Amino acid sequence: MLAVASPALAGNFGTADEARAMLERAVAAVKANKAEALAKFTKGEDGFKDRDLYPFCGGPDGNFTAHPTLVGKSLKGLKDKAGRALGEEMYAVAKEGTISEVSYMWPRPGSTEPVPKVSFVTKVDDQVCAVGYYK
Repeated sequence: MLAVASPALAGNFGTADEARAMLERAVAAVKANKAEALAKFTKGEDGFKDRDLYPFCGGPDGNFTAHPTLVGKSLKGLKDKAGRALGEEMYAVAKEGTISEVSYMWPRPGSTEPVPKVSFVTKVDDQVCAVGYYK
């Protein structure tokens, strides 16, 4: 019975491949027009919001420059529910032309229970950008 329910449930959430592909599109958008791209990410426009997938970015000051609800708040200071400094880790692993992974515990939208989440992270221009998916 669970085998029948699992594919339907999986359709409600983004996959690792979809998250990585969205990050690659986000990088191209930032390279084309950074200000426009960051605005689109925040608003979820032009396909930059798909179920629980969306790009988010932080600037050189460590604050969110694109996020559905956290623009202006500290990305670099962000910690997960277990106290892991995931924002600092994202800034540490972000390198231009390379996509790295940062794993942490975070609640799904609409929930308070932390579950495993992985964000693909890269650097583009002066931005650290990522797209995360839930495992």
